[in-house]
Amino acid sequence: MEGASVTIFVTVQRIYYPLLCIVGIPANLFTFYMICFRKCGMSNTAIVYLSSLAIVDTFYLVWVVLIDLTLTFWMLQPFWNSNPWCGVLGFLQYGSLYSSSWIVVVFTIERYLVLRSTAAKQHFTQARVTKMTCIAIIMVSHLVSVPLGWINVVEPVNRTVNGENVILPKCQYRDEHYTTIIVWITTFLSGGIPIALVIIFNYLIGCNLCQASNLFTKEERRLMHGRSSRAVLKRTILLLGTVSVAFVVLSLPRFVTYCILRTEYNVKNFNRDDYSIPINVAGDLANMLQNLNSTTNFLLYCVVSRRFRREIVQVVTCKAKAFELSSVFAHTTMKVFSVDAHKPSPSSNSLIVVLTNLKQTEGKDTAGTDTNQGFTVVL
Repeated sequence: MEGASVTIFVTVQRIYYPLLCIVGIPANLFTFYMICFRKCGMSNTAIVYLSSLAIVDTFYLVWVVLIDLTLTFWMLQPFWNSNPWCGVLGFLQYGSLYSSSWIVVVFTIERYLVLRSTAAKQHFTQARVTKMTCIAIIMVSHLVSVPLGWINVVEPVNRTVNGENVILPKCQYRDEHYTTIIVWITTFLSGGIPIALVIIFNYLIGCNLCQASNLFTKEERRLMHGRSSRAVLKRTILLLGTVSVAFVVLSLPRFVTYCILRTEYNVKNFNRDDYSIPINVAGDLANMLQNLNSTTNFLLYCVVSRRFRREIVQVVTCKAKAFELSSVFAHTTMKVFSVDAHKPSPSSNSLIVVLTNLKQTEGKDTAGTDTNQGFTVVL
């Protein structure tokens, strides 16, 4: 790349990563609120998996995008260029990356098992089991990330500051054989193996759904479509498929470019910041896509789930609160007319007409009368 192109590419990253944090972190937190505290038509297990994914993606954005990449492009000497932050940050980054990848994988496998086995369905549809599974994934992911705290080391390097050469500490890759082994293992555990498993089990889920659909007539499929449990399962699988496709598409380029960097360009003096080398540009573009994966789930839910969109509209416009209040308080004026001017005796026949101008609401009002009608006749 020429000098002007290099400057443009660096400027794009300086803008891209802070913008990713500004948009992604609030979006993930809002997604967590919507999934956990609003009725978005998801199963209990899907709520646990997707809310856990929103939380670990938020931590990924904080550790990787905000503290690492954003500070790298906007500060000369970030605080993590010193001990112990150099190692601690690597541990936290890969812990959140592992957690995010394997939550998607386990969620995919769980949906396949639920479709295939009745016993598995009875076991995995319990929210308690799902919560313990997500906790185990996060704990194991951080435990496996402990060795990654030693792949980087703080070393003094010469840098030019205001036209003068100064020596500053820098957290950089440790050039050792065991470090290379750890990085290769990490590359496959966080990228290659999860991507392969997600592709395989989504294909199996698709095949299973096609086979199950062929067992019924059109009329039977129409009747089954109306069942709530079947509809919830269909929505869950649709959400899972969307998240899985986004995960594969956005993560695969980073896996490929990282493998190339660790094979063809795995030399001590290779300058990763030299954008005149095409693989460096491709590697950073792949990193940008990988980091985008942690911010897209909110948009994916909006596109795929009608219930999710409806709940967002109600939250933003405060319709849900007004709807609830309208069912408690009477916001209309009622006029009561009686055929008999005197108070009717219990044995007398009387007709009471209650005229209302209530707007259509769901369910029944506090008096037990159907508020969907314009008037009520009580005999």
